[in-house]
Amino acid sequence: MIAVWALGASAAAFAQSDPLAPLSDVPRPATISIVQATPYRPSLAPSTSLTGFAAYKQTLIGRARLAGVRDATIQAVIPFLSLSSRVITLDRGQPGGVNNPNSVPPFAPYRRAHVTSSLIGRGQARYAAYAGQLAAIERRFGVEPQVLIAIYGHETSYGTVTGSFDLLTALATLAYEGRRRELFESEFIAALKLLDRGTPRYRLKGSWAGATGYPQFMPSAVLRLATDGDGDGSANIWGNEADGLASIAAYLRDAGWKPNVHWGIPVQVPATLNRTAIVSRLVAPRCAPVYKRHSQWKTMREWRALGVQPLGRTLAENEMATLIEPDGPYATAYLLTINYRAILDYNCSNFYALSVGLLADAIARR
Repeated sequence: MIAVWALGASAAAFAQSDPLAPLSDVPRPATISIVQATPYRPSLAPSTSLTGFAAYKQTLIGRARLAGVRDATIQAVIPFLSLSSRVITLDRGQPGGVNNPNSVPPFAPYRRAHVTSSLIGRGQARYAAYAGQLAAIERRFGVEPQVLIAIYGHETSYGTVTGSFDLLTALATLAYEGRRRELFESEFIAALKLLDRGTPRYRLKGSWAGATGYPQFMPSAVLRLATDGDGDGSANIWGNEADGLASIAAYLRDAGWKPNVHWGIPVQVPATLNRTAIVSRLVAPRCAPVYKRHSQWKTMREWRALGVQPLGRTLAENEMATLIEPDGPYATAYLLTINYRAILDYNCSNFYALSVGLLADAIARR
């Protein structure tokens, strides 16, 4: 599932400034004003006779009106919402959640589960089937087409698992739960705006966390970045694979993708490498534990001077990269470029981004 912010860093800014410049924040919702009731609209203030989720739905009505959502849409959706206990259970069971302290398992089992022969083979078939459209998308957005296919495969197993949760119910439940209220209230309003824009309610199905369609976009990303990939005048990310792939490309470009740069490469690290000397002192404003596992940024030339050697493919000598050893020292290691950061913006997990990159490489070896 994608994140809801974009890096937007240019290549020049990346080369000359902090590679971990702050990511743009999710906008804070405006303060809700109390509006005088009219015969045609109930008051925005929760009734004193309402409690719990029923009272909270009045808050959602207020936010939706302030955001300009049509009243017909509001009245067709919000009064009929109910809490989903399943969504709450799934949210609280996430790593780092209330009942599941965060830990970092080894990467190798995750890689085996997410870079499979089935995903590689089906990805190669998709790559061949959409070769012409993928070439056009690459010219338009500058993103490696195999990465688009890999994200599509990773997110939904090539469209076969897109989620069956009602988005409005899931997002309202997550907002009410309150752990990330500002985020999910904003996404709930964005979903209402999709209805206003003509998206049928039946299409707004997805994951329990609110992601939808072939790219598994959050509703705000659908509003901003859903893209027509086949020239038919429509951006249907729920039923048109070319549109889904073009939309993923639009997202990655928006997240700072640099054309003609590979996401990263596997490398061999010498036993003599002084890891203490290359520890990054930067603190990422988001996903700090993810970025903490990355080293300082150095050019490929500097990494070679330290004895770090590519295993196969390499990077340009002046390309900036950071080192990660996902299974610890003396195991697998990768040099990662700015485009790895763009993949992290899609889903801020090193295991996710690494497996996407490795699946993309395998697909490209067709």
